[in-house]
Amino acid sequence: MAQNEETRRIGFWLSVLQYSVTVLFSILAVSFWVLQVVDHAKFEEMAENNHQRTLALKAPRGIVFDRNKRVLVENRHSYSISIVREHTKDLNRTTRLLAAVLSVPEARVRDIVDRHRREPTYRPITVVQDATLAQVAAVMARRLDSELPDVVVEQVPARHYPTDAMAAHLFGYVGEASDAQVAEDRELKSGDIVGQSGIEKVYNRLLKGEDGARRVVVNSVGREIRTLEEEPPTEGQRIQLTIDYDLQKAVEDGFKISGYNGAAVVLDPKNGDVLAFTSLPGYDPNAFAGGIDRTTWASLNTDLLRPLQNRAIQGRYSPGSTFKMAVALAALEEGIITPDFKASCAGGADFYGRRFACWKKGGHGAIDLRHAIEQSCDVYFYTVGNMVGVDRINKWATNLGLGVKSGIDLPNEVQGLVPSTQWKRERMHEKWYAGETISVAIGQGQVSVTPVSMAVYMATLANGGTRVTPHLLKAIDNGEGWKEVPAPAPQSKVAINPEKLQAIRDGLWLVVNGIGTGGKARITTRDVSGKTGTAQVISNEGKAAAAGKTTRDLRDHGWFVFFAPRDSPRIAGVIFAEHSGHGSDAAASIAHHVLDTFFAREDGRPIPPPPVIVNPEAPKPPARPTTPDSPQDLKPAQVAARGPDEAAPGGAGAGRPGGAVAPGGAAAPGGAVRTGEAGTSGSGRAGGSRETSGVSDSGGAGGR
Repeated sequence: MAQNEETRRIGFWLSVLQYSVTVLFSILAVSFWVLQVVDHAKFEEMAENNHQRTLALKAPRGIVFDRNKRVLVENRHSYSISIVREHTKDLNRTTRLLAAVLSVPEARVRDIVDRHRREPTYRPITVVQDATLAQVAAVMARRLDSELPDVVVEQVPARHYPTDAMAAHLFGYVGEASDAQVAEDRELKSGDIVGQSGIEKVYNRLLKGEDGARRVVVNSVGREIRTLEEEPPTEGQRIQLTIDYDLQKAVEDGFKISGYNGAAVVLDPKNGDVLAFTSLPGYDPNAFAGGIDRTTWASLNTDLLRPLQNRAIQGRYSPGSTFKMAVALAALEEGIITPDFKASCAGGADFYGRRFACWKKGGHGAIDLRHAIEQSCDVYFYTVGNMVGVDRINKWATNLGLGVKSGIDLPNEVQGLVPSTQWKRERMHEKWYAGETISVAIGQGQVSVTPVSMAVYMATLANGGTRVTPHLLKAIDNGEGWKEVPAPAPQSKVAINPEKLQAIRDGLWLVVNGIGTGGKARITTRDVSGKTGTAQVISNEGKAAAAGKTTRDLRDHGWFVFFAPRDSPRIAGVIFAEHSGHGSDAAASIAHHVLDTFFAREDGRPIPPPPVIVNPEAPKPPARPTTPDSPQDLKPAQVAARGPDEAAPGGAGAGRPGGAVAPGGAAAPGGAVRTGEAGTSGSGRAGGSRETSGVSDSGGAGGR
């Protein structure tokens, strides 16, 4: 009995052992299958990298040229310093020693290493993208002494911007791909250099080359013994921009001489080619090419002048008197007035129980459309704007490119605002009051525009109604020769009566060549047409409340919009001089230099030097004598008879609504506070400049 019991017990344990062995062998078999089949590629790569190493050969980005094949952005030789963890016995020691050798904070090196810990150990972690020669020499010396055998130095291409800060917002900058960018684009890997703004970002897929690879044999301490094979990198595609270097330089030289910040966009009105594009202040994109340091980055982000803001496509400003052509076209095309319609200006006019002042205290008398544009008579446009109504103003301003995005091939463009009854109802849940239209009619109140939209606006007036799409890419060379890139289709085309448009264009010609405020833009070789504008940024009441603001912050902005030649325009654009005062001062002077440069090139003349000085107090140049192609209604005798008070900036006007800020309570771009909704009461502004207009003590909307 006892023997049978022992036999059963032994049999039970033998069965358990048998099943256990079976299970263990099954697990082992599955493990072998996973190792040999499922993870075959992974372990094969690891095995190869035990004695071989694949080194990435970084591809240079494509070179960028201007429209005349002048190099704008290129590459230069640089050195990167990386840690290869595969042969690192003590990563903490390597990190500590490398930081000391490079003379950088140890915490910074550790942060970089920690971000890449999950990557394969044989893949180098780049610690320094653009090492100095001293850093390279120090690391190479430690490698020879076997102190840093797991640190490698490689020659890599780095982006170089020969013009430094010129056109910085246009070119943008490059930097290491973020985790979000790597997750979004499967073609990217950690450590790749990609465009982060400007055309570097928009055309990154064209500019980014294809990395090559070099497979080498290494010894037990990671030193290279020989090269097994090498696949060279492929350079990114070369691109040609529509930008004209000489015009770009003319714009930036003009701003530099004037001492003002701002923006400028110059277009070919026939097809939307961007000939020049500026936003100031700028920054040096070379600072980003090798990895920007934290101090510089913090400085750029905390600078009160906001150098990282692309004012040309992201700055919203009141257009002031430059908006008057949109109101004029709306009135003409809707059949509300003819070019000969006259309004009587006695220095102001009453609308809806309030007094609205003209910039010219003594008034302009009876004045027609052409001369109302020339002399920027506010009362004329108060009257016409009131007749047209805000919705039809919105319609035609939109047709001309205002209040909408331009579609330019740059990232993060914003759109301006031309208000309408529907907009106010949906945004503010309020009805539109007719009195608000009065300020809109002279480009104030809720109206805001971007400089690029103003360039499109002038191009549309210049070409007869085609709202072109501004664009920067002209041609691509992928290694097989240059291929032109077709210009993008226009945003819209609107039928404009040529005779009605001509009346507006006559007025624009008179602004520059008659007794208007644009005389500083006049050049001797071509007929220039244009319009000045002054955007008041704060009222007297606002100034009193703006404690801590500098005089600069309180100074008005100046606009000058233009096209030339008068009868067959080949260039159109805008100069926006931030806090420069009146548009006839710095903005018109910069435009003069740009236009003179453009036509000097066209005529084969030497490029003229930039203006020596832009002095707001300088007297206005004498009116240009009329020529046979001048408007028939302007006679030389009339020019002489108008008097000195009309030929130079001056006069007084009442103030804008006080103390209000821009819609939403935000400060307007440029650091100044914008006045808000039209109809807010406010007291008079004393000593206004040319084109200043506003309200009497009874309140009301005003603009410049």
